[in-house]
Amino acid sequence: MQKPAMNELGFYTLAGAPSSPRDLIEEVRMAEAMGIGACFISERFNIKEIAALSGAVGAISDRIGIATAATNQNTRHPVVTAAFASTMHFLTQGRFSLGLGRGIEPLFKAFGLPSITTRGMEDFAQLMRRLHRGETIVNHTGPAGSWPALRLDPDFDEHIPLTLTAFGPNSLALGGREFDAVVLHTFFTDETTQRAVESVKSAAIAAGRDPSSVRVWSCLATIGDHLPEALQLKKRVGRMATYLQAYGDLMVRTNEWDPKVLARFRSHDLVQNFSGALDQKASTEELEIVQTLIPDEWLAPAAYGSPEQCVAAINHQLDLGCDGVILHGASPKELEPIVAAYADQRDHDRFKNLPANPALAPATVS
Repeated sequence: MQKPAMNELGFYTLAGAPSSPRDLIEEVRMAEAMGIGACFISERFNIKEIAALSGAVGAISDRIGIATAATNQNTRHPVVTAAFASTMHFLTQGRFSLGLGRGIEPLFKAFGLPSITTRGMEDFAQLMRRLHRGETIVNHTGPAGSWPALRLDPDFDEHIPLTLTAFGPNSLALGGREFDAVVLHTFFTDETTQRAVESVKSAAIAAGRDPSSVRVWSCLATIGDHLPEALQLKKRVGRMATYLQAYGDLMVRTNEWDPKVLARFRSHDLVQNFSGALDQKASTEELEIVQTLIPDEWLAPAAYGSPEQCVAAINHQLDLGCDGVILHGASPKELEPIVAAYADQRDHDRFKNLPANPALAPATVS
């Protein structure tokens, strides 16, 4: 029996390094039954191609909201991306949001892909809006690129919500003025979270938008103590270490952490000589060494402990100003006791106007 949908809660399907994309079938069905309101989908260039995964989630679900968080605009032609979004929009009867992100610059350079700038993302978002309204765009030249003609279906007149995964101040401001929802990063401190929410909402106001119409999602690492200790270590230390490998400077700068700690982390023999992502490839013994390199306060902004302690952390994110919380890095099965505890104390009236689509404004917002 399905529980009532809690549209302020989300999860990432296929968290980490799944053995098969078919795992999402059981995950999504279980999430719907538990009442998790939104399914977010990340992309890796292996068995996690985002358009295929989105179609699968849309086909096997009935009510859960779906958002890509995120894909990158430089990996597909804009008409292909726009058609992907419109296909998902109609397949799910409006439950889908196209989510974009800046991506990882060194990877783009290695693949020979152009860089993504803030101005380029803004230009691209505006192109998506116009295409979904049925416009034919001729001789577009802008920060996102140049194309002789762009067109989907002239009969379209659709609003397909756009989500932005945002980190720095420029991206956060872009989310507020141009996108419908913003997904924050994992392991944001309280101060960073509050500052990020304020940046998004202030930018919305400056653009003449109702700030409550832009939903801000916290991305909260959720690691209950009912999980095996080795798995907790992987989800806690391994995940943070992988972020530091990929974009440590941005993490440190955003959270106003000590860059000397990052330098020590990078200079350690294990990290310096490690091939691949630490959360995927490192052994328990290696992660125990890595744990000594990362301060406890860097790992603290997450949900740990008993279901009740994790629920308190979830509610804290909402109290900081976030509109929703993604229970990050865990499958619905791993989240089951936490979601059940959250449902028992949930204020239903507080969230009754939230639609399933994770980027649509509350029903009370015009």
